[in-house]
Amino acid sequence: MSRRTRFSQAAVAVSVIALAAVGCGKSSTDTSSDSKKSSSGYTGKGIGLAYDIGGKGDQSFNDAAFAGFQKAETEFKIGGRDIEPQDGESDADKVQRLEQLAKSGYNPVIGVGFVYAPAVKEVAAKYPKTTFGIIDDEQDKAANIADLVFHEEQSSYLAGVAAAKATKKNHIGFIGGVDIPLIHKFEAGFDQGAKSVNPSIKIESQYLTQTPQEGGFASPDKGKDAAAGQIEKGADVLYHAAGLSGQGVISEAASKKVWAIGVDSDQYAQSSLAKYKDWILGSALKNVGGAVYDLAKSVVDGKPLSGVVRGDLKSGGVGFADSNPKYKAMKDVAAAVDKAKQDIIDGKVTVKTTQ
Repeated sequence: MSRRTRFSQAAVAVSVIALAAVGCGKSSTDTSSDSKKSSSGYTGKGIGLAYDIGGKGDQSFNDAAFAGFQKAETEFKIGGRDIEPQDGESDADKVQRLEQLAKSGYNPVIGVGFVYAPAVKEVAAKYPKTTFGIIDDEQDKAANIADLVFHEEQSSYLAGVAAAKATKKNHIGFIGGVDIPLIHKFEAGFDQGAKSVNPSIKIESQYLTQTPQEGGFASPDKGKDAAAGQIEKGADVLYHAAGLSGQGVISEAASKKVWAIGVDSDQYAQSSLAKYKDWILGSALKNVGGAVYDLAKSVVDGKPLSGVVRGDLKSGGVGFADSNPKYKAMKDVAAAVDKAKQDIIDGKVTVKTTQ
């Protein structure tokens, strides 16, 4: 029977990592050689994690998953293996990757990103005793699959409020990685939040590519070019939902001395973005790490999660990072974001998922 739960309230800190490029489709970390047995009876080799486009080191979505992976390994004293994606790969490549993890005894096995949906469905049917997780997709339904999804529109609403309060030109921008329904949720929430502050605010919008295969989530150069165009048009606060491409958005915003708002992880705290951090107003958080950790914990405890597991503002599954002291010093901005957060939690505001 499917069970629904909230993600852990505790935020999972994203580990800052500096990596050389990893071989295509190869394991970047393997800390297990034998099956482990915990006091609860867990006998798996540990967590199996397969990364989304952009891979580990994106300082955003994938790195958030890696943080949860590391936290679970450490706390539960289990092993783990995480595998990088390869450029231009097919669904068959993803199937092979997940099968490799399941056949080797890893449990749970988690696909990071909606692109794994077909692969998770296929492989989960072959390994019914293994728990599978998929992040950002809820179409796979089986007793051994947990669909780890989020109310991204809620955290994006807070980003919109922050942008509308911080702009000096009443002109802001949204840059999405790929033109798909998932990223539309980010834009819808951002626009609604901004317009709750100023209904006449001008909002630029651009998607980098039509499909993930074109590099919308993995091309900082595309993000940089899009940001340059929006800044040239007059936007002075830019919010991205573009994975690794967002690094280009942030670097361009900083070079032009306008605000950037990060996504998924607290991008102000990322070492690879340190030289730009003074211009990172905040980040719309998605507790991907918490979802990975919670699924691993449920399996280790012998009570594996299944069905739709959705994180929201109330549960701490999404949020808005306020690490930048400059943000905290903007009392009116911070107060507006805090009020918006409470209004959503209290049900006074319902955030749209489409425009």
